[in-house]
Amino acid sequence: MQLSYTAYGTTGPAVVFLHGLMGRGRNFLTAAKALEDEYRCFLVDLPNHGSSPWTEDFDYEDMGQAVIEFIENVVLPETGEDSVVLLGHSMGAKTAMVAALRKPQLFTALIVEDMSPVSSKDSNFVPLLSALAGLDLEALSSRSQADAELEEAGVSDPTVRGFLLQNLRRSDSGFEFQANVKMLNSAVGDINAFPDFTGTAYDGPVLWMGGAKSNYIKDEHDEPMRALFPRAHKVMVKDAGHWVHSEKPEEFLAVLRGFLKQTADK
Repeated sequence: MQLSYTAYGTTGPAVVFLHGLMGRGRNFLTAAKALEDEYRCFLVDLPNHGSSPWTEDFDYEDMGQAVIEFIENVVLPETGEDSVVLLGHSMGAKTAMVAALRKPQLFTALIVEDMSPVSSKDSNFVPLLSALAGLDLEALSSRSQADAELEEAGVSDPTVRGFLLQNLRRSDSGFEFQANVKMLNSAVGDINAFPDFTGTAYDGPVLWMGGAKSNYIKDEHDEPMRALFPRAHKVMVKDAGHWVHSEKPEEFLAVLRGFLKQTADK
């Protein structure tokens, strides 16, 4: 599978960014532009998102392997490096953790944004994804109509509606989803899960950064996180929710820069 990506920066260590559910690589554009003078940033569209290929089902192991192959076949040849820093948010964070556990020598360091390596039955994103999948694309005449229908379906935050609607594009025949929305909506159980890596560990440095107002990193997650990532350093960003990089971009960048200086720059 050839993943779609955009790259920023021409010198320095490589940093690969993985977005969350219903996102795309360009969600990290602000961070990449802030770092491009010192790092080579690769913003990846994960499978079933953005401009990357669709699959018939959802599987973190397959996604992790796709990221590994992207790094081996694209990033390393382009940069001349033998390892990269991998950053993932939410679903992308689970994918990043899987990749690091499967092939640890490929990663100088790991950044996990607002996610834990656990399976969960509940997710705040389930009703949002359901609302998006419920849009009748054939009946849509405008993006503003789609926005109004999402609001009527219970998505009250206009910022969240805008995030969801980045997956809607107009074609010659009307509107269509750029992401594989129907499959993803049917796979919420798999998206909320995390593979069993008992007995495996990634021993490299890990920044475990979360939003203090989010519930994706809880105290009870410390033990499973440190079992798989013994060098995890937890930082909770004050007044941030699940999307730390967009809600608190300055604080996110400050923490990220500090970690990169300690790890990637050595």
